[in-house]
This record gives sequence, C-alpha cells and structure tokens, in this order.
Amino acid sequence: MRYLTARKRAEGKGASHTGTEHHWYMTVSGAGLAFLMPVFMFIFGSALGGTHEEVVATFGRPFPAIITGLVLVVGLQHFIKGFTMMIEDYTQGTARKVLEILVITLCYFLMAAGLFALAKLAL
Repeated sequence: MRYLTARKRAEGKGASHTGTEHHWYMTVSGAGLAFLMPVFMFIFGSALGGTHEEVVATFGRPFPAIITGLVLVVGLQHFIKGFTMMIEDYTQGTARKVLEILVITLCYFLMAAGLFALAKLAL
C-alpha cells in the first residue's frame, strides 16, 4: 500500500510543473523568517542609537552577526521569489523580462552590500 501525501500528489502538476516546489519554498522561508525577524529586531533595536564602538561590539559577536546574515539572505531570497511571482502574474512580454532582471539584480546587489557591511562591522 502506497501512502501519498497531498503535497506528493500535487508535485509536477500545473502549467510550469514547479508550483508545488515554489509554494513549499515560500512556506518554509516564511516560517523561518517568522522566527528570525523578532530576534533580528531585538538585536537591531539594541544596537540602534548606540555609538560606533557599541554597534561594532554588538555585531562583532557571532550570534548577532549570523542572525543578521541569515535575515539578509533568507529575506531577500524570499522577496525575489514572491516579487517574481507577482511580476509573472501581472505583466507580459518585454516588460516582464526587464522587471524580473531588475528585481533580481537589485536584490542580489542589496544582499552583497548588506553582507559586505556586516563583514566590515564584524571583522
């Protein structure tokens, strides 16, 4: 007797054959962000308004630096997937391609700049 979950039955269905994978990724990354964001807001809030030395000391510790890096990477990857889906739903033709390239490029630039700034603070 084979036991198939609803997710397993839905894989490969639909026009693009990747809708289940996309939905699963968005669900998992959203749940991860639901746990990461409050911790990040506490870390960021405690560093906000401090002197340069206090901020460097805060982000020089491993836990705040790792949480901040995870928020940057996971948050922007989640944003890329969600915004790309929105662009695919509401635009067509060349505008779709240009917007997707623009959003993905902007997000990867923000990710690189944020990680570079974090590395400068932490090291």
